Amino acid sequence: MATSNEVSEKARSGTKRFIGGVVEGFYGRPWTMEQRTELFKREQKWGLNTYLYAPKDDYKHRMYWRDLYSPREAEQLIALISAAKQHNIDFIYAISPGLDITFSNRKEVAALKRKLDQVREFGCSSFSLLFDDIETEMCPADNQAFSSFAHAQVAITNEVYQHLREPETFLFCPTDYCAAFCTPNMSQSSYLHTVGDELLPGIDVLWTGPKVVSHKISVESIEEVSSILKRAPVIWDNIHANDYDPQRIFMGPYKDRPTELIPKLRGVLTNPNCEFHPNFVAIHTLGTWCKASADGAARDVEMGDEEQDPCYSPHKALTLALTDWLEEFLCTDQPTACCKKESSDEEPMQTDLGEHSYVPGAGENPLYTAEPLTLDDLKLLSDLFYLPYEYGSTAKTMLHELNWLKSHSQAAAVKTDQTAEWCSRARQFDDMCEAVVRMFNRLSNAPNRSILYDLYNYICDIKSGVNLAQAYVKSLGGLGKPSAQLMSADPEPWGFRGGLSGEFQRMLPGHGNRDLFKHPPRTSVYCIRPYCAEDKMDVQRIFVKMQRERQIQVASVTESPLISDILSAGEIPPSPQCALVLEDDAGPCGYMLALTDVKAASVQRDMSERVFEDFPSLITGQVLPRVTDPSPVKRMITQLLSTIRNCGSRGVFCELRHGDRRMLDFYTKSCSFQPIKLAGLPPDVIAMGTSL
Repeated sequence: MATSNEVSEKARSGTKRFIGGVVEGFYGRPWTMEQRTELFKREQKWGLNTYLYAPKDDYKHRMYWRDLYSPREAEQLIALISAAKQHNIDFIYAISPGLDITFSNRKEVAALKRKLDQVREFGCSSFSLLFDDIETEMCPADNQAFSSFAHAQVAITNEVYQHLREPETFLFCPTDYCAAFCTPNMSQSSYLHTVGDELLPGIDVLWTGPKVVSHKISVESIEEVSSILKRAPVIWDNIHANDYDPQRIFMGPYKDRPTELIPKLRGVLTNPNCEFHPNFVAIHTLGTWCKASADGAARDVEMGDEEQDPCYSPHKALTLALTDWLEEFLCTDQPTACCKKESSDEEPMQTDLGEHSYVPGAGENPLYTAEPLTLDDLKLLSDLFYLPYEYGSTAKTMLHELNWLKSHSQAAAVKTDQTAEWCSRARQFDDMCEAVVRMFNRLSNAPNRSILYDLYNYICDIKSGVNLAQAYVKSLGGLGKPSAQLMSADPEPWGFRGGLSGEFQRMLPGHGNRDLFKHPPRTSVYCIRPYCAEDKMDVQRIFVKMQRERQIQVASVTESPLISDILSAGEIPPSPQCALVLEDDAGPCGYMLALTDVKAASVQRDMSERVFEDFPSLITGQVLPRVTDPSPVKRMITQLLSTIRNCGSRGVFCELRHGDRRMLDFYTKSCSFQPIKLAGLPPDVIAMGTSL
């Protein structure tokens, strides 16, 4: 099997080897020395050759870059560099002085050289200067000395490179390190053109692709940036980085980078998850990718006809990685000890049971036996925590099924021909949820606790979310009581996600464009205000307009009047403080009205006293089709329900015609209204209620 070094030498012109490896460049707790040593072993085993030392929260790498390492710190770095050499890994020491360096101050430049000279004495021969994630404004002294920020960076980089006697590997990270940062664009970026024209040719440039976290990196984009930089870039790949979101972790394969890139790049370094152990997949699959050549001569796995890249299959690379990872899960934390029980001279901690194990008696619970973790469990784990722009296949299926079950729950309740399909898909969804719970239990009992502890917060969170969805679907199908944390107006903290950050995101006008189920852009500004007497004509106009549209859709003009219709038409007034109007720039566009005590208005309807006990209040409303954002409607319903509850009501119901799908969705999805039996309703009307 050809190594990545051998393949890259054939694929590239020149004598420099292809850089393939890992950059420890994330924000957060740096990896331990033991973890880095383990990383070197893995890289060597998987055909990678480079480690870039650049942890953002190592003070002497970034914030206190001028300070020399203490004797104890020096001892650790010497040992680390030595360990890298033992495993044929090129240790690149990176320093990040851009936070506060004065480029024109000779003492600052001398301090930078002194620091790198110290690291060179430790046995390091490869270096990197990083100017990422810093302010782009220069101080007055530098403004006088340099014509631009790029000229300042290039000047000091060239000087340091020559001071270190032009090492074979020397990397430069620009401040504009992706196309999205370039002004006005990549091809017209004066910053990038200065770097390409002025940076010495022996210095390589780091580049993250079209974005900081690039979804895809195309051959065309690399050819364009290479022509500007006048050299092939080294990709600093953030596809598995998670330091920007504490709720996400990524265990999908290295993908969306065609192997045609290999001969057009100087190398690839992955900047993966902050947690060390979950990076097994990211680094393993990168190793598989690096072994692929442009002509397909070197392969780790046989490619199928379904693969777009003839040299690399992300799916099969993932299976290889997970198969190897499973072996680690089934071993204990000790480097040389596997899960097999070995003889020991030490006494066990529990000795009160004597020589014999406990055996349960008749009628007693059997002993708990942990089920072993399987490859399918790890495939499911990867699917649930796949990649920033993509869910795994199982996760996508679960989301699609939950969305379908929500959308069709009312149709299944009123149309018997759809009930069987709904119940069947609900059972399948339940089975998928149970698989997640089983995976969680098996992971929790895996012998290797170090891997588990890195994963635990994430798998605990996804299990809780799945449990909530499972309970919700069961309540929709009438197979269980509504979940308290889903339906309550005052839920427990563990019943919802997001915290303060989530609250801010929900309040801001911007919205995510990566949701699996996209809604129309929320570009309008809506106002929700109390109803007043002057709004009566506008409410009647909206009601009549929506009534006519519904009649046209169902080809019927003989609809029987409902209590809701009488309320909307203004024949009876809403209860005090129980009416809201929705406005946009064009004027009133929706309303929600309520009666806290509907008994008096239902004298012409044959309704049982029990209904009034459970659902004494009524709510109704309409919104015009131009309101494409569901959020303000949901807020109106929620606000009105809160007011009704404060008036002492135990429950509220609404009357909806089958053709009014929009309002059906609003009631069911925002406030969990459920179908109820109400006597005297026309056949085309559904009654729905919710307890308060």
